[in-house]
Amino acid sequence: MSNSLWAASAADLTIERIRALAARPDQVESLTLEFKREYSSSLVKTIAAMANTYGGLIMVGIADKVEPGSERVVGVDAQATIDKIASACSERFDPPWEPTFIPVPFGDQSGLSVVVIRVDANVAPRPLLIDLKAPIRLSGQNSTADRDRLLRLAREASAAGVLSMSHNILDPHLNTDNEGRPTEDFILRTGVALPTGEAGTWRPLSERSVGALAQALTASALPGALLKLGHGAFDQFMGFRRLGHNRSRTARLVWQAVSGSSLKHPVEAVVTVTLPDIYYSSAVAPVASVTIDVVSRVRRYANVVGIPHEYQYPVPDLIDVLDSLLNAAVDHDVVTELARIADIDTALVPQPRELHLVADGQVARLLQPGGQLKQIPQAGPSFGGTFRANPALDLRVTAERQEQVDDWVRQLGLDAGLTGMEALVELYRAQGVHTP
Repeated sequence: MSNSLWAASAADLTIERIRALAARPDQVESLTLEFKREYSSSLVKTIAAMANTYGGLIMVGIADKVEPGSERVVGVDAQATIDKIASACSERFDPPWEPTFIPVPFGDQSGLSVVVIRVDANVAPRPLLIDLKAPIRLSGQNSTADRDRLLRLAREASAAGVLSMSHNILDPHLNTDNEGRPTEDFILRTGVALPTGEAGTWRPLSERSVGALAQALTASALPGALLKLGHGAFDQFMGFRRLGHNRSRTARLVWQAVSGSSLKHPVEAVVTVTLPDIYYSSAVAPVASVTIDVVSRVRRYANVVGIPHEYQYPVPDLIDVLDSLLNAAVDHDVVTELARIADIDTALVPQPRELHLVADGQVARLLQPGGQLKQIPQAGPSFGGTFRANPALDLRVTAERQEQVDDWVRQLGLDAGLTGMEALVELYRAQGVHTP
């Protein structure tokens, strides 16, 4: 589904955003998104099907198919449409239930609106029956649950059908040497939880699918940003490939920068995909996990090659890494391969909503001041943190992704007891290049 519109407040659901969504050539109906020109009896069945599957959005007042050059957003009478849908839900659903309705007016003299229907599978009763049947969503259309699926719906908790936007990922931990000293400067981690289709709950990982995911990750924006951390000191790398702990239901893909020093890999990225255990409880929805780690040892590399002063990371480099990290997570090819591995529609692959940073030492000393950053007296140390994302932002959109990164960097500065981060971020964005 469109994460941006799904999470947006009613005030932020504007007709401009809806028109932009409808105009996107790649935005077609899916498991979690459907367009309806007007009210029809099939619309109520779609509500039930989404409630019994992963939830979703239905937009009434948008044609699902139009001739070239025709207007797709046609609008409806909002109140009359909502009254019809609510009445049908009350009469036909067992038990009676209705979703959330949000009218989005055109804002002109026509009096027309698009009615956005949010079907939240977290709160809908399960199974939600209509005409004594339980509709479900399959590949952008409605179907009917068979006996096994109906029994599973009956066993599931009401919150099992869809993943929460606030699903937590585990904190990363710095590795240590034989003497217990950390071997990294810092680790950044983001990730997502994936619902899995039926095949994803029992099928082992395909070598071909994992290989395709590795290729997509190597071709993403992430490797380029990671190489920039070395400022030309190392420009060789080994692309994402299986390395370390890999099993039939776990894939660990590693990218490594390569140097000629005794510290062979100053920067690494590690992507781990773990499918649910085949013995998962049928009372909960099976969930796969994906984590993306950025591991940096550039400060240690600088010490090894004899740089006379303590290396500090320029804030613009960190901004670029964060942006590329999120960009890779929502990259079309990466999302496609993750969906194939989990046996789900690409619309069900969520966007990252959380970031972790763990540093070896104080964050304030890790960052290059750049003439802007000043330590707040007696502010106390910070060794990292957890950063939440704004769920209303669509990270596929460059401007919205940059907005999220900037928010995280400002939070990082404040938590580290530093002033000036806001001005430094603004200067970087204004220049469009690295600040000195």
